[in-house]
Amino acid sequence: MAAFFRWLRRNLVVVAGLFTLGYLLLPNVVVTVFSFNRPKGRFNYSWQEFSLDAWKDPCGVADMCGSLSLSLQIATWATIGATVLGTMIAFALVRYRFRARGAINSLIFLPMAMPEVVMAASLLTLFLNMGAQLGFRTVLIAHIMFCLSFVVTAVKARVMSMDPRLEQAAQDLYAGPVQTFLRVTLPIAAPGIAAGALLAFALSFDDFIITNFNAGSTVTFPMFVWGSAQRGTPVQINVIGTAMFLIAVLLVLAGMLVGRRRNKQAK
Repeated sequence: MAAFFRWLRRNLVVVAGLFTLGYLLLPNVVVTVFSFNRPKGRFNYSWQEFSLDAWKDPCGVADMCGSLSLSLQIATWATIGATVLGTMIAFALVRYRFRARGAINSLIFLPMAMPEVVMAASLLTLFLNMGAQLGFRTVLIAHIMFCLSFVVTAVKARVMSMDPRLEQAAQDLYAGPVQTFLRVTLPIAAPGIAAGALLAFALSFDDFIITNFNAGSTVTFPMFVWGSAQRGTPVQINVIGTAMFLIAVLLVLAGMLVGRRRNKQAK
């Protein structure tokens, strides 16, 4: 018994980390398990019997795949817009000195610290005052605006850690500004840009509050799930959730394998 406590004392951090990870993944496990359920009523809250019907027909619920496609489109365009703008802002804040630079650095964090309902109401007021029709475009603009801060933060951290001597060495070897950026600066900053892009995509796809305020008659996948929960929860929602989780895990594993391969080649 004493040996067990000594082992636990030495590995307490690892054990606590594993328990925390298991606790965080528990909802995903529940969603996965209930994607194979065949409920007898409208609500998929209690296990009845094993079935593959939902996996064979994931679009069996009316308008669900349409809302999923819309969310994917908005998330993709919002990721592209926020990544391009956020990368340029991050480089400008790190590499250049200009007036109000400190104020802009502070303002960048406001969307991250501000409650979503406040930002959603502010954007709705802006769109109504402009006379804009609520729909796909207003949702896209809103998503780009609140994803921008996260991209700037991720890219800025990477750019600040870059060694400027690498770019100076490229210039000494007669590389032009464009060639230096494409072959030296961009590859070094790529992990931060990729992290910001993935975070922006996840935030945009998952958002409900800001979308609900500015969507008008547009129905995204989170809004469809919320509406379905009032009437009943189709098993297909669990199927889509499980598929998205597995895709995210595969992307992370692929990124880790690519990173390890590059490290081995560098050695």
